[in-house]
Amino acid sequence: MQDVLKEAGLSAGAVYRYFPGKEDIIAAITEETFATIRGAFEEAGRPSPPPTPDVLLSRILARVLGERLYGLERRTFAALAVQLWSETLRDARLAAQLDEGYATLRGVRAELVEAYRRAGILSEGVVADHVARTMFATAQGFIVQEALFGDVRPDVPENGLRGLMSMGPQKAS
Repeated sequence: MQDVLKEAGLSAGAVYRYFPGKEDIIAAITEETFATIRGAFEEAGRPSPPPTPDVLLSRILARVLGERLYGLERRTFAALAVQLWSETLRDARLAAQLDEGYATLRGVRAELVEAYRRAGILSEGVVADHVARTMFATAQGFIVQEALFGDVRPDVPENGLRGLMSMGPQKAS
């Protein structure tokens, strides 16, 4: 808490007026972070038809990592997200908050998948939740890469996913 107080330039009394403890600060940061990520997915999926997953994830990562949430540099923000995820492993309240945010994001992504179906660019046989979870995992993976290596550019997931999506079925040998 002393580090938080020093960085914020506030006294303990000022911070504890709004947050009873460290966990409450983390919960507030988690809530705001999810709101940013959810907003990025909602915004990226508004066009009709929505952009394909390669373009969509590129736009989302550009927005989330370029948002400068809390005034943080993108690599620092990505590291904060990874730390928040790890905090949920030891704090039941944060885990519940993460579960709720994840469910909301999966719902938003499932809506995108349905929009792909309506546009005729995704077949009916594909399970919407599977696509939603894969998109989420891909975004998380690039956030972790940014936290660890700091070299994520929006064109990387866009080009990588486009390459993966262009693969045809494997021929039997």
